[in-house]
Amino acid sequence: MTSHRLDLENVDIRIDGQPLVALDATIGPGEVLTVMGPSGSGKSTLLSFLAGFLDSAFEARGRVALDGRDITVLPAEERGIGLLFQDPLLFPHLSVAGNLRFGMPRHTPDKSRRIAQALDDVGLEGFGDRDPATLSGGQKARVALMRLLLSEPRAVLLDEPFSKLDTHLRQEMRELVFDHLHQAGLPSLLVTHDRDDAAAAGGRLIELAD
Repeated sequence: MTSHRLDLENVDIRIDGQPLVALDATIGPGEVLTVMGPSGSGKSTLLSFLAGFLDSAFEARGRVALDGRDITVLPAEERGIGLLFQDPLLFPHLSVAGNLRFGMPRHTPDKSRRIAQALDDVGLEGFGDRDPATLSGGQKARVALMRLLLSEPRAVLLDEPFSKLDTHLRQEMRELVFDHLHQAGLPSLLVTHDRDDAAAAGGRLIELAD
């Protein structure tokens, strides 16, 4: 397991001069930092800043470092940060295996074997040739998780990834996601409005004001 660390140093985001988000934190290997707050409190804005696609209407200061390297001014695709959203966002024109293969680094050895192992890890053995449209919501979420991990990110941002799942699937997916992130040694930041998400993440909790 490779260990990574994400440092958020004196992050300060404003709009029209008014403070929106202020954060200073270190997220260690396998840790999940949860940021909670109502709509409009700046959760999504914080994610956009960290991922590298903050709208120019916002003013942002501070430093984001991944494994000691300053990534604050790097374009999104060079930051080494993976994203997991509310929707699985699977490519409809690709098979399940094609979706997993899409994000893998070009020179990854034994891609087919790794894809088969990833599907087996989440109870989807033999699903490689399936059309994503034939999958259930929980199965799509599992494929999205493994696509993220196979892309070999060094940190992960989670944007309310469980909010659109049926209630009975949420706890199962929480355990699956957080277990895999911990095993992979990935520092992760979760934004959510659900306290059960925060409890399952098991890390520190920061609450943003309205």
